[in-house]
Amino acid sequence: MTVNDDSFTNWKLREEIAESMIPIIGKLHRERDVTVLLHSRSLVNKSVVSILKTHRFARQIAGEELSVTETLPYLQALTALDLGPSQIDIGMLAALHKSDDRGLSAAEFTAEAVAGATGANKIECRKARDVVLYGFGRIGRLVARLLIEKAGSGNGLRLRAIVVRGGGEQDLVKRASLLRRDSIHGQFQGTITVDETNNTIVANGNEIKVIYANDPSEIDYTAYGIDDAILIDNTGKWRDREGLAQHLRPGIDKVVLTAPGKGDVPNIVHGVNHDTIKPDERILSCASCTTNAIVPPLKAMADEYGVLRGHVETVHSFTNDQNLLDNYHKADRRGRSAPLNMVITETGAASAVAKALPDLKAPITGSSIRVPVPDVSIAILSLRLGRETTRDEVLDYLREVSLTSPLRRQIDFTSAPDAVSNDFIGSRHASIVDAGATKVDGDNAILYLWYDNEFGYSCQVIRVVQHVSGVEYPTYPGTVA
Repeated sequence: MTVNDDSFTNWKLREEIAESMIPIIGKLHRERDVTVLLHSRSLVNKSVVSILKTHRFARQIAGEELSVTETLPYLQALTALDLGPSQIDIGMLAALHKSDDRGLSAAEFTAEAVAGATGANKIECRKARDVVLYGFGRIGRLVARLLIEKAGSGNGLRLRAIVVRGGGEQDLVKRASLLRRDSIHGQFQGTITVDETNNTIVANGNEIKVIYANDPSEIDYTAYGIDDAILIDNTGKWRDREGLAQHLRPGIDKVVLTAPGKGDVPNIVHGVNHDTIKPDERILSCASCTTNAIVPPLKAMADEYGVLRGHVETVHSFTNDQNLLDNYHKADRRGRSAPLNMVITETGAASAVAKALPDLKAPITGSSIRVPVPDVSIAILSLRLGRETTRDEVLDYLREVSLTSPLRRQIDFTSAPDAVSNDFIGSRHASIVDAGATKVDGDNAILYLWYDNEFGYSCQVIRVVQHVSGVEYPTYPGTVA
């Protein structure tokens, strides 16, 4: 047998193992509301090749490829446990077990590591929480995809309705088509049908009522069987408490804004300050995509090195707020053609840092350039640190943060030498540290942080909604101190 034959035989073996994982992962998700992760990446509803690629990606951050032969025993061990709703990272289980010197079997170690989700400790599946989307643009449709994807277990969040302005003939069909096909994020993973008689879109079995209204005051959500719902405002039309309070209609309990909030509206970056949300708070904001990209790594650096001051320059993909061709715009430069120009503009992300990290007293300035790409942006974070360090030390620290810290769902890490923006379309992290571009000189550090300003941000929105709805289930094993 040749070397090539050996490689192909090994590949077929790993394919077979990955195939055997799929029904286990699916059953855990549907029957017990358990989401299986690999280094914070969900394996639910993934194909054989996707599972293998996710294992291989561990090489980018952990230094060596993780094989399905290594993780399968931990996955199999989960099936023998009396598990409750949770998220379980089999990549972390494998890594922690490898460093454990007590001689425990994979089954014994797994049972111990996830004990908080088993037996008398487990939490019960909660009743699905109704969600309403007010607006159905770029973020609205991606949030819809995520809500539908996460509805597989029948628990958690349930997308009940979408509110839009009337759009004329075949409006419902056109909106369903925009959900079904996306020029950046590809095809919807599932089936979509349209019931024009009942103004309903059915996506993967989820019946979603489309409500036509020009103003929040026109809607009584209880008339549609919606109760105690969380409304996600994707329009950005109202950003202060008074404006957003208009959504607190019959059937709506809380309002979440997908734009920076003004005044006393809390600006929440999941992973950083979501635990400061008061139980009786009914209106909150998920801040901006750029704020979500810079605040988690800024917190990580401040925790370890201290930050005396900083500047963030965002190179941001163009958005619907800009013009395709030169035309009137209330902002000075955004009226110039977005796909033909780099456009200097303002960003509120730097000033928003103070709301998310009130204990960080360092002054942070910021500016932004819009560039002719449709998605994925990069934030260049230049920091004056509280002590001197080295590039290797910073990279080792941030790699570990991305793997084992409480910020591992927000911060990703890549050492790919040829990484470009398109590589991060669909990333579920708030930001991705580019190891190759990182600069450190004494007490000065410059971090290059990629982020999918559409999908990664939408994932952060969903995490906030899960938290305030009470369906943000704990992750096991716990974070490493």
